Amino acid sequence: MDAGAGEVVDVVVVGAGFAGLTAARELSRLGHDVLVLEGRDRVGGRSYTAMLAGAPVDLGATFVGPTQDAVLALAAELGCDSVPTYGRGKNLIRWRGKVRSYRSTIPRLSILELLDVSRIQWRFDRISRRVSVAEPWASPVADELDRVSLEQWLRSLHAGASTRDLMAIMSRVTWGAEPDAVSMLHAVRYVKAAGGLNRMLDVEGGAQQDRYPGGTQQIAVRMADALGERVRLDAPVDRIARNPDATLAVSCRGGEVTARAVVVAVPPAHRGGIEFDPPLPPEHAALIRNWPQGNLSKAYAAYETPFWRADGYSGEALSDEGPVFITFDVSPDVSGDGDAGPGILLGFTDARSFDPLPPADRREVALAGFASLFGPPATRPVDYLDHCWSAEDFAPGGPTAAVPPGAWTAHGPWLRRACGGIFWAGTETADVWTGFLDGAVRSGLRAAAEAHQELARPS
Repeated sequence: MDAGAGEVVDVVVVGAGFAGLTAARELSRLGHDVLVLEGRDRVGGRSYTAMLAGAPVDLGATFVGPTQDAVLALAAELGCDSVPTYGRGKNLIRWRGKVRSYRSTIPRLSILELLDVSRIQWRFDRISRRVSVAEPWASPVADELDRVSLEQWLRSLHAGASTRDLMAIMSRVTWGAEPDAVSMLHAVRYVKAAGGLNRMLDVEGGAQQDRYPGGTQQIAVRMADALGERVRLDAPVDRIARNPDATLAVSCRGGEVTARAVVVAVPPAHRGGIEFDPPLPPEHAALIRNWPQGNLSKAYAAYETPFWRADGYSGEALSDEGPVFITFDVSPDVSGDGDAGPGILLGFTDARSFDPLPPADRREVALAGFASLFGPPATRPVDYLDHCWSAEDFAPGGPTAAVPPGAWTAHGPWLRRACGGIFWAGTETADVWTGFLDGAVRSGLRAAAEAHQELARPS
């Protein structure tokens, strides 16, 4: 059903990702008439599940960890079961042209290199104690940290080349950006919101511990199914205008809807795709311009069997050469049977060099990246799939914002500040597990509570 010019609801939610659907679900539970408008032809936002060799694979958000209570509770309530990420055996790293094996989170480096990594991690953890996650701009070290990038901070401490390269891999997979593009204040705040570096990077006990064999998008689909006709696809919002009676007119493909409140659940960088009348305050406009999205893509290869397991490898690997720089085993069979198939490798790719390539070339370089780690059999998949998030029509880019130096102290206070009945959701606005599915769910609950409070005020 299209939105009609005379349609009136309590709340319009813009965006049917985890944040928007969570907000709509909560507002509906609180008794409000809600309408979700989504520009894509699907729900899920940056959660997007496809099929590869007969198995679901996540082209976007994939993993969940043991302290991500909000998304874990949501998934359990909706009947979506998780499985452990496969991690038996040795990990691999391609480093300085050679492939070596290692166990745990930190690769096997020289004693001096390991000491340097530990020194930098200790300094990172120590300074994080002085940063407020809720109001990082008000922290005593805010100006100092926001003046420099993560790369500049590392160099100021004379971090070794290996330490900087490892941090570069972390930066690419976390923010979809190089360390010189990310504010040190943002890096510290982001990691602290995840519970620390180990919590964010580890598989066992960390953010990559578990995954959903049916894909993460099923969680969004089940939320949308419960909302029914209150979720409308192919309805991109292009304008939000304030009426003389203080209600809001939301224009989308198909018509216009009047609401008493609006929850905008899109990344800050993409709020600029909506015209606001009257215009947003200058502080909000400046935030939009200075809160860019990172850029990260994925490649998957399916094989008859997870052949790497027979050689004693976990499928988890790092590489200091692109475009594939980190891999995981996401095969359907998590029992450890090396004979069961298909075997599926997930590779995170550097979107800057990967996305501009023609499809055949992307396949070739991705498989070459897998083969450099796991050997020639990796060049012979039974199926292959990749997804370039930079080519998305709606909310293009990486999994979260890559906030540059100076942005938090100048614009951070406006990240989620309501504006005349307009409330902001999205994982970038979360104080816990920012940038993850859990942060998205938490942001939706927070925005719903704010909108509910607004609607409860006497007219």
